[in-house]
Parts: sequence; structure tokens; C-alpha cells
Amino acid sequence: MTFDKTIPKATAKRLSLYYRIFKRFHSENIEKASSKQIAEAIGIDSATVRRDFSYFGELGRRGFGYDVKKLMNFFADILNDTSTTNVLLVGVGNIGRALLNYRFHERNKMKIAMAFDTDDNEQVGQTTSDGIPIYGISSIKEKLIGTDVQTAILTVPSSKAQEVANILIDAGIKGILCFSPVHLSLPKGVVAQYVDLTSELQTLLYFMNQEHSKKDK
Repeated sequence: MTFDKTIPKATAKRLSLYYRIFKRFHSENIEKASSKQIAEAIGIDSATVRRDFSYFGELGRRGFGYDVKKLMNFFADILNDTSTTNVLLVGVGNIGRALLNYRFHERNKMKIAMAFDTDDNEQVGQTTSDGIPIYGISSIKEKLIGTDVQTAILTVPSSKAQEVANILIDAGIKGILCFSPVHLSLPKGVVAQYVDLTSELQTLLYFMNQEHSKKDK
């Protein structure tokens, strides 16, 4: 399922949060949830929840709440979590190894199917404890033949990010989750999301300082 192109980016970023909350409610045998309950679980206001949901038409009736199972399945469909999505990882350094050990498939239907690094990396030719093979980057086109992999996680040094992104695009990758604090130059039809851990930590510290300043007044 695809959704209306006019949906704001902020709303799109909350879709996975809504899905997670409805999965949790379902596991707790909650059948109906109000916008207030959903908002409190995510940490936003109920008006934002109602506005977000309004982009998808009539998801619930005012005063009756939202059907948890129905909405869980709805967001699973939107996020393509109804079938397993295989992804590849490039860069088996510290962050890369941590992600290789993170069992995405136990939480969602996502799975790292293979990993790559420079051909001379000592880990090339090995397989992780979960059975994920690690290949040399020069073999990426060959390894992707006959697979459904179109998504990549990029955990390489910033100076190499664009070069590796170009290799991925040439191999047919359509989506990149980039852990390098650089903005990639990508052709039309290729989408990127960025994870900047330093920036996120600095933002957290800023808000902590703001809270501390309020208490001191």
C-alpha cells in the first residue's frame, strides 16, 4: 500500500511509532484505543494523532476509539511489514557489527541478508553467528543477482560514503539508511534516510540543559 504524497514528512516519520504502539496494545489484549491513549504512549498530543490519521481517511469514529487489530494491520500494510524485507549492510566496523547482531526479524519483518566491506577486510569470507555472509564490495553486483534486496544500511567513514553509495546505486539499490554525517548526492528514484548519532546526542543534551535551566528559575 502507498499513501498520499501530500502527507507531511513529520507524519511519515511517526508511522512506525504508531505501528509499534498498536502491536503493543494488541499484545496486551487491548481492543480499542483512544487518540489520548495513543498520544500518551508515543509522547505527543492527541490532536497530532487525529491530524496524522486524518490523512488516511476514516480510521475510527469519534467517541468510539480506534480498533487496535485493524489499525495494527493497516500500518503493517503501509510499512510493508506483511512480508520479509531483506536488506544489505556495507561497513562491518563497530556500528556495522552491532547492527549485524541486532535481530530485526524478531521485532519486524526485516532481515540483514548479507554484508559487505572492502575486499581486503579480514572479515570478508566469514559468516556471522546468525548466518549472515560477509563479502567483498567488488562482488556486490554478482551477489545481488536473483535476490530481492533493494535496501542498504551504510555504516562507512564519511569520506567513503558517497563513493560507496554510488556503488550501491549502480548495483540496483533504491533505498539507503546512512549512518555517516554527510548528505548523499542521489539520482531520482533513490531515497535516503540519515542517522546522525552525534547530532541526536547533542540535541538530547540541549533539551536536558533547557529542563535544568527551567528548574533553576
